[in-house]
Amino acid sequence: MNQEIRNLEPKQVWNKFADLNAVPRPSKKEERVIAFMVDFGKSLGLETIQDEVGNVIIKKPATAGMENRKTIVMQSHLDMVHQKNNDTDFDFDTQGIEMYVEEGWVRAKGTTLGADNGLGVATIMAILESSDIPHPAIEALFTIDEETGMTGAKGLKGGLLEGEILLNLDTEEDDEIDIGCAGGIDVTAAAEYDEEDTPENSVGYRITIKGLNGGHSGMDIHKGLGNANKIMNRLLFDAFDNFGLQIATIKGGSLRNAIPRESVATVIIAQMYDEAFVYDMTQIVEDIKAELHTVDPGFEVVFEKLDEAETPKKVMPSMAQYFFVRSMYAAHNGVFRMSPDFDDLVEASNNIAKVEVGNGQLTVKCLTRSSVESSKMDVANGLRSAFELMGCEVEFSGSYPGWSPNPDSAILDVLVDIYEKQHNEKPNVVACHAGLECGILGTHYPDMDMISFGPTIKGAHSPAERANIESLQKFWNFVLEILKQIPERK
Repeated sequence: MNQEIRNLEPKQVWNKFADLNAVPRPSKKEERVIAFMVDFGKSLGLETIQDEVGNVIIKKPATAGMENRKTIVMQSHLDMVHQKNNDTDFDFDTQGIEMYVEEGWVRAKGTTLGADNGLGVATIMAILESSDIPHPAIEALFTIDEETGMTGAKGLKGGLLEGEILLNLDTEEDDEIDIGCAGGIDVTAAAEYDEEDTPENSVGYRITIKGLNGGHSGMDIHKGLGNANKIMNRLLFDAFDNFGLQIATIKGGSLRNAIPRESVATVIIAQMYDEAFVYDMTQIVEDIKAELHTVDPGFEVVFEKLDEAETPKKVMPSMAQYFFVRSMYAAHNGVFRMSPDFDDLVEASNNIAKVEVGNGQLTVKCLTRSSVESSKMDVANGLRSAFELMGCEVEFSGSYPGWSPNPDSAILDVLVDIYEKQHNEKPNVVACHAGLECGILGTHYPDMDMISFGPTIKGAHSPAERANIESLQKFWNFVLEILKQIPERK
């Protein structure tokens, strides 16, 4: 099936993308893709460096006549988000991504595609391998672990790069040029509780939330998409208050940077409330479906009555549960504040990404984002307060800075001019709510002029991820012209 992908235009990029997607490359497990990239650089006879944290730098001299141009850094990240549908049988540790073409888009079979940021990586690889593309001296920077902490960018040492301009190929709308992004911080709440025996005359249920679209917790956070963890808590809150439901286990969401699509809880209810519980839950689910019918038409909740063998033997005590469901309700999820300085830009948000309850332990993992450091911490402290009130230990970790917009960027002027000439319209110059590595890289190389752009990708961080074929050709033509017009050294 991937041969169909290799025949798409521009072939040099799609072929490199297919090669890359054959290599498992989850965040924090990039050993195989690092080795793949080092071998690639060395096979071309180019200077190839692997730094102490695992970033790979491949340096290619300027083509004839371009030696006096400024050296550029072309940068993308090697890792990808690994997400699959519950009914998809796939092992990310051993299998390559299975791709197919549908109505002008490249998709994956039941998993994330890896276009974020694989198409950026593949574009740089195609340029490094080329023998007929004019370009200035290039330092290709392939970072690791962008999706779960940006530790590659954080660990990059100053002095390894000489480039004056950085082209980050990691945004997802082909008519946009990004000049700023949000920073982020991980918020983790954890607590222990003493389980109690399931009361006699109890009925067990498994509640499964599925069919939500999910998406990127930065780029899609403003779309009003359903969050499986918040929806599950809404159901549990109501059933606890009205019928004394008790929680045995919850497992919802996966990665901090993905809006959670699925959640599964096992619960018990007093047998006397069995019919009333099911009726009440059905009514609430219908209300939620009506709220989400535009953005999440596939949303559904399945209630499975458990037999005696499957019914949980231990549950969360009522008092612990009282505080838990209320803290989850109070914890902010979604857009917190829109930017007063940029139209339609989310300034601050939070994603309640992962919830795990069972065996006397509970954990809630969030990713808080903001382009303003003070509001980032304002949201984080709000979450901290909500969870500390129920007795949780709350940890802040993985904080990284945003990238402050520079509307006077010289390379921005170059890109805007090229885009206008190629398409007879102005690009959208924006800041984004995603976490790009530019802010961190700028702390190591403060004088580097940075810009970010990319082909159109939809549904990143979810199995709905897809890359637009026509857009990649547009993006490729844009990149080739940028390389020709990199300014001369002063």
